[in-house]
Amino acid sequence: MAWDRIHPRLTTRSAWIDHTGELPIIEGTLIRLQVDRLPDGADPLPVWLWSSATGLTGEDVDVRWQAFLTRFDPGYTFRLMKQTLGWTRPEIRTPEAGDRWTWLVIAAHAQLRLTREAAADLRRPWERPTEPAQLTPARAPKASAPGPGRPLGSKNRRPATHYDVGKTTRRPESIIERDSLRG
Repeated sequence: MAWDRIHPRLTTRSAWIDHTGELPIIEGTLIRLQVDRLPDGADPLPVWLWSSATGLTGEDVDVRWQAFLTRFDPGYTFRLMKQTLGWTRPEIRTPEAGDRWTWLVIAAHAQLRLTREAAADLRRPWERPTEPAQLTPARAPKASAPGPGRPLGSKNRRPATHYDVGKTTRRPESIIERDSLRG
């Protein structure tokens, strides 16, 4: 359902708090999305969208609400890459290694997307099976014990190289130096 060229009900809040003149008429189309039911059985509330275009056809309205539904796709992709594929997890030591790691994560994501239909449901006997379209790399098994790590008392033989990050202000290295700069 969509209404065209309606006068908005602007209140004396937010951007209009200091407005004293006549309220402006903002041309556009208000779109109300209403679904019949929700998967969890909750009572569905309408979602209101606004488009600055006027005179929209039914097809134009469909394009706008479908674009609204896809707004999460880029965000969820980055979340998958960061949290699940470990994009930001390793401590990369050089910018070149960071570039290689980014391309490796992008390639892994592409491979997961391309093979999701062909992936077998590899679950333990006590886990419920999942449809191939529902598989996700986020269901990785948890380790039963932490890894060994570096033996106690041993030193790191390959300390990381420190790179200049371009700071322009020099901070005092000690409290005494800081106090001498203040006085």
